[in-house]
Amino acid sequence: MKKPARASRPLFAYVGCYTTPERGGHGNGINVYRVDPRSGGFTHVQRLGGLENPSFLAINADGTRLYSVHGDRSEVNSFTIDPATGRLAHLNRQPTGGYNPVHLSFDATGRFLAVCNYGTDSLAVFPIAADGSLQAYRTLTTVTGTLGPNRFQQKTMCVHHIPLDRTGRFFYVPCKGSDVVIAYRLDDKRRVLVEAARVNARPGAAPRHIDFHPRKALAYVTNELDSTLTTYRQDQRSGALTPLQTIPSTPPEFTGYSTGAEIWVDRAGRNVYVSNRGHDSIGVFAIDPAKGTLSPRQWVPTHGRTPRFFAFDPDQRFLYVANQDSRSIVGYRVGRDGRLAPTRIRVRVGSPACIVFSRS
Repeated sequence: MKKPARASRPLFAYVGCYTTPERGGHGNGINVYRVDPRSGGFTHVQRLGGLENPSFLAINADGTRLYSVHGDRSEVNSFTIDPATGRLAHLNRQPTGGYNPVHLSFDATGRFLAVCNYGTDSLAVFPIAADGSLQAYRTLTTVTGTLGPNRFQQKTMCVHHIPLDRTGRFFYVPCKGSDVVIAYRLDDKRRVLVEAARVNARPGAAPRHIDFHPRKALAYVTNELDSTLTTYRQDQRSGALTPLQTIPSTPPEFTGYSTGAEIWVDRAGRNVYVSNRGHDSIGVFAIDPAKGTLSPRQWVPTHGRTPRFFAFDPDQRFLYVANQDSRSIVGYRVGRDGRLAPTRIRVRVGSPACIVFSRS
């Protein structure tokens, strides 16, 4: 029997959250939703409980396995995804070798999963078995550097993100505590990450998350503590980043306190999106097609507090914001020019921290 085209298969959303009192968590595990491709609305399918702070999630390329790290804990979990219903079942867990793992991503082959331990400044690499379960890491990579000037927010390196770049050659780790972004290459024989290059940000900027242009050698970083965006030129052979521009991520008339959180580049390479916690907005910034630098296009309110995370659906017709402190997900329609328009999409869910999508 011929397998249906991937685009016509059911679309599911998986929402991670915070659950513990220490995090002000009101979540209850990983929630699974079926997504209406026309309206963008969510219909609840499953709540997988018994998990503490499943705060960041990743799905493999086939859409058959989901992986989670757990804030303020020391483990990474794997799950199977039922292709018909989207429902999750636990597969196995492994210790991360550190405290408070905050992000995870696959290498270019899909055979390894990289995890960053925010609380103990280390990186771990987990081989993925044939059934999708995680094997133990072999050696931790310790991340070191000079700490930034903020005595309260920059006490350690605070490794906050570990995505793979578009070339599939380098993992990039923004270090909030050290005002530096570090590139790593994977030594798959030793199963360890090895530093390739690093670039300094402004003192006290606190680089948090990074994303990459789909076709050009450009990277964009949201800096958490000074609410700015930095554009970098990427040397795709060495991994080195060269800063080109830094601009505010909030409007010039805003004088309150805000911190940068999530950042995405659209797949057309025309816009950068960033979430602002405090201003409680999504900023849309146009990419100059010649220079790669940014200019503000739009700010839209998130209709909730603390937009820790947002994500596009796979077709990038909708953008979904996870308002952590308002226990809500709010959806926007994405226009042809990249601007966001409000919709009626509202999902009530406790302390959402991450949204990922899969077509089974």
